[in-house]
Amino acid sequence: MSVGFLGAGRIAYALAKGFVKAGLASGESLFASSPRGPSNMGSDFKKLGAKTITCNTTMASESDVIFITTKANIVPKVLQEISPVLTEKKLIVSVAAGVTIDSIQRNLPDFAKVIRVMTNTPVLVGVGATAYSGGDNVADEDLRVVHHLLSSVGFCVQTDESLLDAVCGLSGSGPAYVYIFIEALTDGGVRMGLPRELSLNLAIETLLGATMMVKETKEHPSQLKDNVCSPGGSTITALHGLDSAGFRGLIIDAVKNATIRTTELSQLANVVPNAPPKTAHKSK
Repeated sequence: MSVGFLGAGRIAYALAKGFVKAGLASGESLFASSPRGPSNMGSDFKKLGAKTITCNTTMASESDVIFITTKANIVPKVLQEISPVLTEKKLIVSVAAGVTIDSIQRNLPDFAKVIRVMTNTPVLVGVGATAYSGGDNVADEDLRVVHHLLSSVGFCVQTDESLLDAVCGLSGSGPAYVYIFIEALTDGGVRMGLPRELSLNLAIETLLGATMMVKETKEHPSQLKDNVCSPGGSTITALHGLDSAGFRGLIIDAVKNATIRTTELSQLANVVPNAPPKTAHKSK
């Protein structure tokens, strides 16, 4: 199975690296295209043995599974570019935030098989969180292929497309929320006299440990929180300060605002600028 990436950025490379590491694809079966030329492509793709090219149509012709990893605003243009070389056997997997299956389909031949994916940057280290949804032309086997591929770079789940904007607001943008929390926790330690490096390491390990507690024990986060709080102790005093400052509401609002913005951006990205060419190669 050959896999192509329309766009050769960080997410594309992270996915490619995961596929190779898991033995799901060889470097020689990977293609990455970027019209801006090799100088703008990460050299890491070449280290994997992947072919890096400047022609999107060549990449699409050579690939069985085509990942769309460009910015959302140029997705219609690049889809129309590769549309004439698509066949019924090729699978289109869009990682572009907010771009709906319907809008992708309108820029491709009627028979095109489209799967929409929302992932996040921790796929770079193999622990991403990914949700996906398939279009009307997608068969169960196509979904299994994509699930197998995406599971190689972290957690992966199939869901209804109507939930994907909220997925973006939670797990797509979520790493940024966590980074700010790690930074603030670290600064808190420094404020109270800890050396910065020690404070940062303690903050990182605290988040990792707390995350594993939730994942491994299966206990509700509220119960695990209560287990740390002793009556009149330091932890409950600290949590009272967080609640008084509206900490929970701020996090909920962050997810809400990111979701709303994703939907707004999708309305821009889902505009079809020109009627797409509907002539394309049928499977032989």
